[in-house]
Amino acid sequence: MTSITIRDVPSEVRDELAARASRSGRSLQEFLLAHLVDEVSHQPIEDVVARARARVGAVGSQLDVTAILADRDAERR
Repeated sequence: MTSITIRDVPSEVRDELAARASRSGRSLQEFLLAHLVDEVSHQPIEDVVARARARVGAVGSQLDVTAILADRDAERR
């Protein structure tokens, strides 16, 4: 596994993250790893919009915001 180092984290930010980790019953490393994994498990909205635009171009119709968000949410399940 790869390691990541973040420099110059303000002590108040580190302390708050450590407190949240503690409240969740995890170490700071476990807490931050879970958040990083969660972050990359969601597609950026820009990618969702680009796919929706490609679909519109392919079928020649328009999608509303509700359809785009439904498409995005379907991939999260």
